[in-house]
Amino acid sequence: MAEALRAGVVVVGGGPAGIAAAVAAGSSGASVLLLDSAATPGGQVWRHRGTPPLTARRWLARLARSGATRVRGMTVVDAPAPGLLLAEREGRAQHVAYERLVLATGARELFLPFPGWTLPGVVGAGAAHALLAAGARFAGKRVVVAGSGPLLLVVAAALARDGARVAAVVEQARASDLRGLALPLTSRPGKLLQGAAARLRLLGVPYLTGCWVREASGDGRVARCVATDGSRERVLDCEILACGYGLVPNLELPRLLGCAVDRGTVVVDDSQRTSVPDVFAAGELVGVGGASQALSTGTAAGLSAAGRVAPPKLRRRVERDRRFADALARAFAPRAELRDLPAPGTLVCRCEDVALGRLDPAWGARTAKLVTRAGMGPCQGRVCGPALSFLFGWEPDSVRPPLSPVPISVLEEDA
Repeated sequence: MAEALRAGVVVVGGGPAGIAAAVAAGSSGASVLLLDSAATPGGQVWRHRGTPPLTARRWLARLARSGATRVRGMTVVDAPAPGLLLAEREGRAQHVAYERLVLATGARELFLPFPGWTLPGVVGAGAAHALLAAGARFAGKRVVVAGSGPLLLVVAAALARDGARVAAVVEQARASDLRGLALPLTSRPGKLLQGAAARLRLLGVPYLTGCWVREASGDGRVARCVATDGSRERVLDCEILACGYGLVPNLELPRLLGCAVDRGTVVVDDSQRTSVPDVFAAGELVGVGGASQALSTGTAAGLSAAGRVAPPKLRRRVERDRRFADALARAFAPRAELRDLPAPGTLVCRCEDVALGRLDPAWGARTAKLVTRAGMGPCQGRVCGPALSFLFGWEPDSVRPPLSPVPISVLEEDA
């Protein structure tokens, strides 16, 4: 094994929150390592092909001046001892020692099963956006964008700009819930402009609120889906169905470290400190509120990790962003009707081909693993785990290393 990397502050995650934390800590004089599993910085929010977005360019320039060192292709898979992480890079084991740790591991898309959701051509809404950013082309394709969250309009507009024929945007949140966001949005003119630009791009495209996809069908791949509001149905022809129900935080590393989690987010104080000494959290781990919330909480966490106190203006911004994240969570919370969508034969664990009918709601996540192997496939429950929690109210099973699939040689090196 290579010699351990060491820093006063180690940041895990190369998205906006991690970059902001590294900038704040590095600019405060701390020695900083930013561990990024991706080849290029920016995470999912600033994923780009070629030139990064303007905001990303500004923060990357600040990162370059901060003195922090970014280590790309570094995936943390274990925390074998206090102050020590085990990571994998290019198939080799690497220990990383820290005095203080900032967790900014981001979030992933929430998928909720329905008949036909495993057909080719059915992808996550966020996944469609990521594919587009990576160079995939949707020009000429008939697309339905469905699920929940502000990302739906952004994705639909981006696909339309690429030449896709967007048949409809299907949003499960009620119109009344969306109107409840009007007041929080008045303090965010940038969000209002982004939403207005998306709606302008989608002029003439039906925006169906209070509706959800009941099923998808087709001969070998998706050809149509059925949208419903619970009483009426509408058949929408499509070649691509981009469906996702928002984001769920990547809690594996925080839970492995022992950080307290409440209602799906890491518990922090007003300095972003977790329940574990010298461990801080930022970004989607503390609430899904977009890039603004990631940058404010990341900056606060980085300052705290460097031994500095966040100025009052930043604290107020963090609190304002927290309230906005809470408002988004309330407005776009998945409705109860979505629990009734999967049929007994609908796969709920794609990795292990486990259908809903094989599961007993009286079980928990661990029993489901032992009896059916649900959650034991390559994704380690990252897809089916949140879905089963939603369907049955199951608590997540315990987290055990390695947190991601790694070559056995990595574990041998650490032995």
